[in-house]
Amino acid sequence: MIIFNCMVEYNNDNDLSEILKAVSDTTRRSLLTQLCQQGTSRVTDLAESYDMSLNGISKHIKVLEKTGLVVRKTIGRTHWIEPKIERVRLVENWFKELKSIWELRLEKLDEILKDGGNQNG
Repeated sequence: MIIFNCMVEYNNDNDLSEILKAVSDTTRRSLLTQLCQQGTSRVTDLAESYDMSLNGISKHIKVLEKTGLVVRKTIGRTHWIEPKIERVRLVENWFKELKSIWELRLEKLDEILKDGGNQNG
């Protein structure tokens, strides 16, 4: 019987882990979604949507900044937050790899079932 084993070796594992940690928080996911929908926004405008202090929102934004999901631009005393969705491609690519592994495993299972479970080798 052939044992089918696939393992993804992911080059950007630390980046992927940091992004997944950052978006594991519902407020940060909401902020990122809001930024993607509305485009570049002032921190004060973002904060209006949450029952949270401006300092609290700023801390969430700093986590998103650290992972490269957003960029802060300061013009005078105004802080503008811009989404950088390119970083999400790391997560998207990881999910694509997982999907392809499962598709291969399902194809192999289908072959085994069609052959009546008589796999040699």
